[in-house]
Parts: sequence; structure tokens; C-alpha cells
Amino acid sequence: MSIAAAQKRSFSAVLWDYLTTVDHKKVGILYLIGGSLFFLLGGLEALIIRIQLIKPENDFITAGLYNEMITMHGTTMIFFAATPLLFGLMNYIMPLQIGARDVAFPFLNSLGFWLFFSGGIMLNLSWFLGGAPDAGWTNYAPLSLQSPGHGIDFYVMGLQLSGAGTLMSGINFLVTIVTMRAPGMTYMRMPLFTWTTFVTSILVLFAFPALTVGLFLMMFDRMFGSAFFDVALGGNTVIWQHLFWIFGHPEVYILILPAFGVFSEIIPTFARKRLFGYTAMVFATFLIAFLGFMVWAHHMFTVGLGPVANSIFAVATMAIAVPTGIKIFNWLLTLWGGSITINSAMLWTLAFIPSFTIGGMTGVMLASSVADYQYHDSYFVVAHFHYVIVGGVVFALLAAMHYWWPKMFGRMLHEGMGKLSFWTFFIGFHLTFFIQHFLGLMGMPRRYWVFLEDQGLDTGNLISTIGAFFMTVGVIIFLINVVHTSIKGEKAPADPWDARTLEWATSSPPVHYNFKQLPLVRGLDPLWIEKTEGKGKMTPAEPVDEIHMPNGSILPVIMTIGFFIASLGFIYHVDHKTWLIAVYLGMAIALVSMLTRSLKDDHGYHITKEELEREAD
Repeated sequence: MSIAAAQKRSFSAVLWDYLTTVDHKKVGILYLIGGSLFFLLGGLEALIIRIQLIKPENDFITAGLYNEMITMHGTTMIFFAATPLLFGLMNYIMPLQIGARDVAFPFLNSLGFWLFFSGGIMLNLSWFLGGAPDAGWTNYAPLSLQSPGHGIDFYVMGLQLSGAGTLMSGINFLVTIVTMRAPGMTYMRMPLFTWTTFVTSILVLFAFPALTVGLFLMMFDRMFGSAFFDVALGGNTVIWQHLFWIFGHPEVYILILPAFGVFSEIIPTFARKRLFGYTAMVFATFLIAFLGFMVWAHHMFTVGLGPVANSIFAVATMAIAVPTGIKIFNWLLTLWGGSITINSAMLWTLAFIPSFTIGGMTGVMLASSVADYQYHDSYFVVAHFHYVIVGGVVFALLAAMHYWWPKMFGRMLHEGMGKLSFWTFFIGFHLTFFIQHFLGLMGMPRRYWVFLEDQGLDTGNLISTIGAFFMTVGVIIFLINVVHTSIKGEKAPADPWDARTLEWATSSPPVHYNFKQLPLVRGLDPLWIEKTEGKGKMTPAEPVDEIHMPNGSILPVIMTIGFFIASLGFIYHVDHKTWLIAVYLGMAIALVSMLTRSLKDDHGYHITKEELEREAD
């Protein structure tokens, strides 16, 4: 379909297209839309938290609502904003970078998105159905067992749904990278973003089952009367912490490794140099992933595991700074002597390096189990965590949006608004979180609803809240930029940045089958190789021939609706056994959808050679 024809389609046709799509690019856009909505929601919750702490003994919101706000902010930002936004980028960019026409399992890709999105809806329904979860984003027992109402149940079922979708995506990305690389695309010719997608998917494969087990046990305790975490009945509350953090610390690297991949694409492009130390960067990525599973108990230094366990995890935590340092120095050496272009994407990238380094430095401080007895549960930890996640992941997401937006949507974001958004957000970020290091060292604890007069915390909290408003303005400017670009934005060429990797060899946005002919990869930075040899475009690895593509399907949506209904039934059967009907109904809908999928003779559709040549004309 031509662009002109696509623009004339009705809203209902576009909606149906996205409801039924299995195209990795459209699924990626759905992840970006869903993740952005939850990011705005989590940001609003953060702003409410900062308004509550703008002055001593404030009563802007109640103590109970404050507990719900901090729980929902953390849960939303980690599980329903940062993770899906990165998965949206992986979905869209990775298959293009390896020269594939789609992911290995397009149907599962769509199902993974709808499960994630339904999990986010499930979690946020709690606001309207008796109260949100209030035990913190880590949901520690026994507090989570004793929480009244169904807030924690919505947390459990929402994370189960979204976690299943994330696990599907991780498996899908692994199989895609292993089996669908273009001819000549060896492992050591893959772009760094593809490498980080690959390693992140391995982390997902091993980390999320620990969370799934913990959530199932919590579900049985709260809904079916078991006693896995109830000490009074012979359970063990600390087991929840182990299960959560065996997932929770690799999750930090599930977030930060794709961010590293983003910067490893942007820096060579705008420094006009090959990435320094490519092999070392790949090695460091794997080393971070390996060590990421050996540090989880540094979140539990004050639990009482003993000096031997604390020492082992302290050493492992300090060691993980080494491969991260390798990456920092390789980025700096890529910049060294380069012909650097400063634009919005590059500003976010350059700002990331010192910001993330500060987060890493305070991480090494927290890695000392002795010192952590003082830092633990203070605002020093809040500052550290946000320097890593905001200064790393959010900066990377905004850099990636400016870098790949022309490829995804065919239009250039407004550069002036991009820079204004950067400076406003960047200043606000450091105002908000830098001062929190000192608030923590002065004794301000985490999660407290109010602080008192004459504790010396007034000025620091005021500055922090002013910074949060600056960050809000930065996000609003970015949203205005997006709207402006969609209406009046400059049309983007296929390769607006004179870039190096395969996604820039396609049109902007790419056609639905990505490549008319699969490209022949002749080295690292394959598009750059073709440019420097005077060809200007990729050498095809095959003649023009018929292309097979998968059909769209509404079954992932229907299947997800079934799981969603069943989840509500599990939550409310505690109040009334008739809700078990919803469980059976929901599972029946999901099962029928699965059977329909397995029995349906769906061989996809074919794009003929003549159609390809006609579209090219």
C-alpha cells in the first residue's frame, strides 16, 4: 500500500490493523505507545510524591495514599514503562539490523505485547476497585500479606500477565538473532544494539522465572490460604526477598544493557568513527550479564545473612563496575579524535556518561556491606538508583527516540525543541536527585510520608521538588515536539544521519517486508562499508523473488482477554466463590483461542516478484 493510500484509511481500519498486526515494526510501535502512556502515569505519581515532600509536615495527600503512590510509581516505571519502551526499540530495530524480514515468532510477538499491556491495565484498575497496592514496589512480606483489600492481588496478577509477555519476547528475540541473520552477518559482525538485545534476552530467560515463582507463592498465600511467607504458620518472609532480588538485580541489567547498546550505535554515527574496542564491548556485555546474577543479596545486607555472604556479594558487586568501566572508556575513545556532530541524540548520549558514572560511583559505595548499614533505606539509595535508571535508561530512551524517530515514522523531530527539552530535563534531573545524596547522608529515610521542621531537610527537599517540575516541563516539550513533527515535520530520507548499520539501508519508514532482497553483509558496519567502496547501497544476497509473510490475527487479543478475565476471577473469588465462574470462563476463552490458532491452516501470504517490482517503481 502506498503512503498516500495509507493516509486515507479510516481510523477504524488503522485500529483494526494494529489490533491484529504481527509485524514486528507495528508491535514495536505498540510497545512504545503503551510504555509511553505508563511512563506519563508513573511520572505523574512521582510529581505527586515530590509535591508531598516540598515542605515539612505537608498534608497534600494522606499517608495511605502516599504508600500507594510510591508503590505504583516504582512498579509502573520498572515493569510497565522502562522495560516495554526498550522492548519496543528491540522489536523495531533489531530485525532490521540483522537483515531479517520479521521476528522468528510473529504471533507470539503480538501476544507478548497484549499480555504486557493487559498487565498494566490490571495493575491500574486497582485505583478504581478499592485501592492500589501499598507495600512498596518490592512488595516485601509480611507487609504485603497483611495489606487489606485487593491492591496486592492486582499487583500479583498484573505482574504475572506482563511477565509472561516479557518472557515470550525474550525467547523470540533469542531465536530471531540465532536463526534469522542475513547472509554474512556473523555474530562478530552484529551491531552492539543487537548484541545487547541478545544478552538481555538471555537475562530475561533466567531472571523472570524467579519472579514468576515468587508471585505464584504470594498468590497462593493471599488467595488460597497457603503459608510460604507466613512465619506464624512456618513460612519464611526472607524467601520472598531472595526470589524478588534474584530477578530484581538482573532486571537492572535488562534495562541498562539495551541502553548501552543505544549509545554504542549513536556515538560511532555522530563521531564518524568505528566503535573503539568492539570485541571488548561484546565481552564486557556478557561479563555484566554473568556478574548480574551474582550480586542480588547486596539488596539484603541488613537482613542478617552473615559476614561471609555479605563479603562475597560485596566483592561481586564491586567487580561488576569493571566491565561497565570498559564500556565507558571505549565510548570516550570512540569520541576521541572524531568529527563530532552535536544534536539532540548526541546531547542525551554525552550527558549520560557523567550522569551514569555518578550512579556507578555511589553503587560502589553501597557495595560496601559495612557502609551500607548506614546508607540502607535512606535517600542516598534513592539518589543512586535514579542516577542509574534515569541517567542511564531514560536518557538512552530519549536519545534513541531522536536517533531512530526518522526511521520509524519518516519524519525528523524538531531539533530546536529537542535541545530545549534536553536542557530542561537534564537540569531538572540533577536538581532532583543530586541533592538527595546529601539528604540521605543527613538521615532522611526512604518511603516516609512527612519530615519534621528543624531537621535541616527543608531546603534539600524544596530543591528536589523544583527539579521534578523542570523534568516535567522537559517531557512536555518533547511531547509537543512529537505532535508538531507528526503534523509539520520535515520528511526524513532513508539515511538522514549518514549512519553505519543495516536499518538505515531501508526506506523511512521501512516497507512491511523490510528488504526486497536480503542484504549481503561483508563486515562490521555493513552499510558504511558499501558507502566507502562507492556503491552507496547494500549488495543483495539473493535475486528478487517471492516473499512469504505472516497473516495478522485477532487471536492474541482474544487470548489476552481470556487471561485477564481469569485473573479478575482469581482476585475476587476470595470475596465470593461465584467469581470462580470468571476463572473458568476466562481460561475457556484463552484455551479456545489457543486451539483455534493450532488448528487454523494459516500459511501466511506471498508477495510476488511482480508486486515487488511494481512497488519499487
